[in-house]
Amino acid sequence: MSRTVALVATTLLLTGAQALAQSPAQSPAQSQPLSEPATAPARRIPADAATRAAYDRLDPLSRSAFWAQEQAINPADPVAGVRLSQALREIGRHDAAAEAAEATLAVQPDNVEAMLEVGRAHWSRGQAFYGISALERARDLSPADWRPWSLLGAAYQQVRRPADARAAWDRALQLSPDNPAVLTNVAMTYVTAGDLNAAEDLMRRAAAQPGASLQVRQNLAMVLGLNGKTDEAEVILRRDLPPEAADRNLEWLSQRRGSQQAAVPGRTWSSLQ
Repeated sequence: MSRTVALVATTLLLTGAQALAQSPAQSPAQSQPLSEPATAPARRIPADAATRAAYDRLDPLSRSAFWAQEQAINPADPVAGVRLSQALREIGRHDAAAEAAEATLAVQPDNVEAMLEVGRAHWSRGQAFYGISALERARDLSPADWRPWSLLGAAYQQVRRPADARAAWDRALQLSPDNPAVLTNVAMTYVTAGDLNAAEDLMRRAAAQPGASLQVRQNLAMVLGLNGKTDEAEVILRRDLPPEAADRNLEWLSQRRGSQQAAVPGRTWSSLQ
């Protein structure tokens, strides 16, 4: 989500005025030269819906530049700060993503989407503890939404609260049964615990869902590879990734299979793809 967007500078034009003729009856203040008022700077307005939709289809770097400009135009925009945080997170600027989401909450304290982005950004930078309060508030404001529960599970797991993590994920699955994102999160906890059979069962279940994304399939391939089923993992990798990316992931699996490094603490192997 990212390319550079130029900012337009506003020029103020000042026009000199004729000095008023001074007479003995005029006060010193009246006799001073007067200038015409400066012209008002051109007012910037947010992009229209069609332009925003077009930028949302671009890469993360382009999106980050665009949404940074939109947020600058209107800091209270309920969408711009959230989209900016998402774009920054996707290009790996996790600290900046957290700052953008938190800036949004400063002016929109009940923005649930911004709370979720705070949680995602802090989790992505390996500091989930600092996003838990925002996620818990999002959960309280939207108790029927599975996303705060799922993200809380990931955050609790990262800060070594496994019982709380499992309870949060159980609630997420009650609200959204067989949700592939939640199933993947739970599966990754089994990977980090070394229970690859349980992780494989969950990942197969996640990948079988109609809404399963490429990332879900890639995590299934990771679990299969770590569990010694390299041939099946390679089929999935080569179907979804360019040859070079598939080769890198297969090499990663070869290096880690059966080693103490097989666990992927805190996050999935998405950074390798």
